Amino acid sequence: MACEGFLEGVRIPPPGGAISPSPHTAGLAYALAAYLAWGLSPVYFKALRPTGPLEILSWRVVASVALLGAMTVVMGRGAEVARSLRDRRRVLTYVATTLLISLNWILYIWSVNSGHLLEASMGYFMNPLVTILLGVVFLKEGLDRLQAFAVALAAVGVGWMVVAHGRLPWISLTLALSFALYTLLRKQARIDAVAGLLVETSLLAPLAAGWLGWLWWRGEAHFGTSTGMSVLLLSAGAVTALPLVWFGLGVHRLRLSTVGLLQYVAPTMQFTLAVVAYREPFGSTQAVTFAFIWTGLAIYTADAIGKARRREPVPAVEPLD
Repeated sequence: MACEGFLEGVRIPPPGGAISPSPHTAGLAYALAAYLAWGLSPVYFKALRPTGPLEILSWRVVASVALLGAMTVVMGRGAEVARSLRDRRRVLTYVATTLLISLNWILYIWSVNSGHLLEASMGYFMNPLVTILLGVVFLKEGLDRLQAFAVALAAVGVGWMVVAHGRLPWISLTLALSFALYTLLRKQARIDAVAGLLVETSLLAPLAAGWLGWLWWRGEAHFGTSTGMSVLLLSAGAVTALPLVWFGLGVHRLRLSTVGLLQYVAPTMQFTLAVVAYREPFGSTQAVTFAFIWTGLAIYTADAIGKARRREPVPAVEPLD
């Protein structure tokens, strides 16, 4: 019954007690909050114009170091960060992930503020399929027929854009590949989300602080030009770190199949903003390309959900940090 389905996510408290959400409901709320924040991020970055991508990236790095450093102390993970930095192999991994996430961030910021949000959203739609290919290449994972068909459909969509426009959708491919490689390295190194991002932003912090100082010396910095702009730039740390923390809290409470479905919330919102709010060109070429990619994603997602239901246990609930 509908009533029973509604009550599934709520724990019935004892008399006089307060209603508390179930682990699944809490996880869904955290994960959805993260994806909604990522989906709305173009609104934030467009509000920062005419600030350039490098200046925005620099504030994102510097403000994230401050916020993540405080969070690491509060969460008692300072020792974990120190251990990571004593491991030479892990440090090399951090250097690689830092370069990849920097490329991803600055290209995304540039795409949003230069009228290429539609192509950026395509990159994040493509990301799961690119991740499958990386698993085949680097982890020697096999592809079943449905997965191979899904990847092939996405490739046809990209090929159609190349034929129709005479160029590769390099923004989409770079965003998809850089984030897929970043995820692959993070997975292999088993890097904690908060501690890992703190190390990555700390590696970039000297360069970021130097660039902001250079802009300030030349009188080209946008911080301080208005109260609103200064507040927005200082908020870059929260915009970067909080969705990641929410995602971390959510993913441990949800089935992977649920997380797999939620990952399309952000690029769908970005796509909608690009077409409806920012009026980016969306003609027949883009429609055909997206149709192939969305069909491939639908096949891939249905296959993944079916497999997860057959083999995946409900994740254990971890205490809040």
